[in-house]
Amino acid sequence: MTDSTPLDLKAGVPLEHIADGAMLSGQIDGDDALLLRQGDAFYAIGAQCTHYHAALADGLICGHVLHCPMHHSQFDIRDGSALCAPALDDLPTWRTEQVGGRVFARERIVAAPRSRSNAPLDNVVIVGGGGAGLAAAEKLRREGYEGRLTMLSADVDPPYDRPNLSKDFLAGTAEADWMPLKPDEWYREQRIDLRLNTRVEAIDVAARQVRVAGGQGLTFGALLLATGADAVQLAVPGAAAGQVLSLRNFADSRAIVTRAASAHSALVIGASFIGLEVAASLRGRGLEVHVVAPDAVPMLRVLGPEVGEFVRELHASHGVTFHLSTTVTRVDGKRASLADGTVIEADLIVAGVGVRPSIVLAEQAGLAVDRGVSVDAYLQTSAPGIFAAGDIARWPDSHSGERIRVEHWALAQRQGQVAALNMLGRRQPFDISPFFWSQHYDVAIQYVGHAERWDAIEIDGSLSARDCSVAYRQGDRELAVVTIGRDLASLRAERELETSVAPG
Repeated sequence: MTDSTPLDLKAGVPLEHIADGAMLSGQIDGDDALLLRQGDAFYAIGAQCTHYHAALADGLICGHVLHCPMHHSQFDIRDGSALCAPALDDLPTWRTEQVGGRVFARERIVAAPRSRSNAPLDNVVIVGGGGAGLAAAEKLRREGYEGRLTMLSADVDPPYDRPNLSKDFLAGTAEADWMPLKPDEWYREQRIDLRLNTRVEAIDVAARQVRVAGGQGLTFGALLLATGADAVQLAVPGAAAGQVLSLRNFADSRAIVTRAASAHSALVIGASFIGLEVAASLRGRGLEVHVVAPDAVPMLRVLGPEVGEFVRELHASHGVTFHLSTTVTRVDGKRASLADGTVIEADLIVAGVGVRPSIVLAEQAGLAVDRGVSVDAYLQTSAPGIFAAGDIARWPDSHSGERIRVEHWALAQRQGQVAALNMLGRRQPFDISPFFWSQHYDVAIQYVGHAERWDAIEIDGSLSARDCSVAYRQGDRELAVVTIGRDLASLRAERELETSVAPG
């Protein structure tokens, strides 16, 4: 056997070759697998995360939970089950056996049928076809809910991988058929009535009914509002109708791709995460890219001056031209005039200037709102049996001690999962620390926690070397941590944040 030959876990491994708490990489019948040890117990599971196929051997084990290093999905090592989004599919598992001082991985285990939920619940309606809605529907079925389940989505596409709208798909490195979160047949198999291009006009809280466009009413036993957010549409004087594009849904991303195919230059208005990911993707397509933003440093209010300047330098090194501390005042054809007198020629204009939570339905229904839909620790709104998750939900965060609303993909999915559990009567508080990732060329930025303000930023390592942890602190409390090139540190920071509770 050479060093490059994968270890055959089926042939057996001496017990002394795997320490307690360790993971050993190898193969089982040609499939990449991990052998894990906890005391005298051994488990064999798939080696790649079912989300983006990250190597789980680089992850973190906490008890029986294995945390993915890339996007922080979680799996139960005992049965491979996916516990926490963004991964929604289980890992394969194999039976293990100890014989003569060796541990062997045996036959693959076929998952047992899921037991039926005993919750007195029937007829669940989910309003929204994004990450939160899909994750909630999947969790309900995973937990044994067998009643009616309807998803009402205003989108024309079935639930898709929203983060890649500004990343791989826009850059041209992911095909369109890679984007759906689940294949069409999955909805049929799970008996989920997915209705696309369907707008909900009103919610009658007293009658427990939603009314869709056209007048049809659907009754519900439990309702999840997961309507997400809408991109702010920037009105630029002189711009023709439809000239300034935004990016919120799959159709938006396809429209930008179509325009980019015949464009040579692009103007991105806004240096947000979305705006700069769009800039990186368009540079990947070979376009000349200009970014205009009012701040002196990109993402100053989110990342602070040091990390923001690092991001600017990173994009500049890839040929992006920045026009900061200014705004677009007028567009005449392909000519964009800036407040500082600069004129930019652009074949394509994309605005990434933020989103607004879509809370009109909740407001009209009389639900409590506060710059979002107000929910309790269990994600239930002011009306019993009606829950909210994702970009619209403002919840009491036990870690910061504040009521917060966060627009992160993985968080929306995780809230959908917890809301589903609470529809089933589990009474599980949402105490997961917010997490998001952002990709800029070959640099991934991971952010855990939530810091709307801070009084100190502490950098461990080197931003320029792309190897650092950045802590955002208020007083003696650590509120959030950004990491670059330190995936394990990000996982450990997430665990520490989730075990911390705000004083008082």
